[in-house]
Amino acid sequence: MNNYSQLLNYIKQLGENDPFVNTITQGDFDKIDLDKGQLHPLLHIQINSSSFTTDQTISFNVQIGCFDIRDINKEIVEDRFWKQDNEVDNMNETLSTLNRLWLNMFRDFTDNNITASAGSLEPSTYTKSKILDGWIMTFDVEMPNTEISLCM
Repeated sequence: MNNYSQLLNYIKQLGENDPFVNTITQGDFDKIDLDKGQLHPLLHIQINSSSFTTDQTISFNVQIGCFDIRDINKEIVEDRFWKQDNEVDNMNETLSTLNRLWLNMFRDFTDNNITASAGSLEPSTYTKSKILDGWIMTFDVEMPNTEISLCM
């Protein structure tokens, strides 16, 4: 049974094919962006939980975050709405990246007998020490469990 690895590899491959993404990581969101040599924008994958929904399917709760570094201008803030940083640009670009990933996944899932819940998105600003801005998308997938049969 390698559904966990298949799902990680699939999402990683989508990220590698995206022109906006420079680095892909996986694991706990608390340990994101600890490597000083990472190039941004960053795509991070975390699989939170799993369950055996039937004897032939397995479900996963997945979070994918996309982040870019905030560029803060040290000049006096003259525009209180836009401020003088790239937060809005980061939020737009990272949201677009997750939208592309979701559309590709949704299409591919249908072709491979995988179901997915509609993803919810949560903004994330000033994340970690490098001041990252972006979005975290959370969704559930249910995949066929073809490796192990409970019928003996």
